[in-house]
Amino acid sequence: MTVRILQNPWRLLLAINAAVIVGVFVHKIQLPPYVPYIHLLVDYHFGFIKRALIGAIVALFTAKVPVWLVFALGGATWLATLGLYARLFQNTFGFSGRTLPLFVFTAGSPFFLKNFMHTLGHFDIYGCALAIVLLLMPAGSLVFVATAALFSIILVLIHHIHLLMYVPTIVTIVVIRHYLACGCDRSNVVFGVIALAAVSALFFAAQFMGTMPIPEADFGAYLKSRMADPARTDLLQFAYIWYQPLAKEVADTWGRLPHNILGLPVFALLIWLHTPLWRYLASLIGTLASERHKRLVIAALVGISVAYLVMFAMVFDYSRWISNWAVCMFLILHAVKMLPTKQEAALIPAEDRKTNIFGLILTLIPRVGIVRPF
Repeated sequence: MTVRILQNPWRLLLAINAAVIVGVFVHKIQLPPYVPYIHLLVDYHFGFIKRALIGAIVALFTAKVPVWLVFALGGATWLATLGLYARLFQNTFGFSGRTLPLFVFTAGSPFFLKNFMHTLGHFDIYGCALAIVLLLMPAGSLVFVATAALFSIILVLIHHIHLLMYVPTIVTIVVIRHYLACGCDRSNVVFGVIALAAVSALFFAAQFMGTMPIPEADFGAYLKSRMADPARTDLLQFAYIWYQPLAKEVADTWGRLPHNILGLPVFALLIWLHTPLWRYLASLIGTLASERHKRLVIAALVGISVAYLVMFAMVFDYSRWISNWAVCMFLILHAVKMLPTKQEAALIPAEDRKTNIFGLILTLIPRVGIVRPF
């Protein structure tokens, strides 16, 4: 029995991942929910501002926001994302002994669900969840393109940085699932260009015209009026981000760069530990029936990565950005699998010793972090 588990440990690794996630959750609820809590307080009371959609929705249901709501909403979103990804994996690959290593390398990656648990309440996971919905829904009509545009608008209203974080992945999914599958004609191309222009215009409006229009003291007083416990002023320490211009964010990022860049070797190591997964993605691209499809997929992967490099230069939450970049790669893997191929790509081997070791290490890593590794 022991020898068989060592040779094919993937069910055991899946169980260990579940235990690790529970541990991350227990640790998370002991930490102060600084930024996620403020996002539930800020709404459109003073007009159009950035990062206010979630707070505006919460304001429709309650005038006073308790701290536990951060964990309730974040937990519900995390569970929904888990369910969506499980359904996506079932649809794309199916669950079997052959596909279990692939599931562990994606769903069990410290970049993915475990890190979303650590960043519970942050806005990153919404981009992932909506991208998965697009991978699950029918893509044969302009309704699909319109839905993708609506999702992108929602994400930019949640936080404008989604234009770099998940909108490029959404665009890639639309191109692969609709334009490559259904072809391009004047109507769907024009519709797509207009939709992308609208999302981009909204981003610039949020970035450059979405600053809080009232003095910080008045803003702080309004936030306290929405708190269930106004005495918890420690939860408002990041209210300044609604006043901070882009130039200040970039200056802060570059000021912290000499210290934060020390984490790059750790990120590189974590990416290297996913080598079996990257090899499978490369193999999958190599089996595509169309050379045009191959070139477009490679260009999309480069474009998504460039968007994250721009984000690295603007905001210093490096652990979150590298984690979400990896998640985008996981999602593109599913999109590529939906394209016509000339042969079946070999899955990640279930009984390869090196692959097993990499899977075990990734399973035992509880999360990547928010700014610096771990």
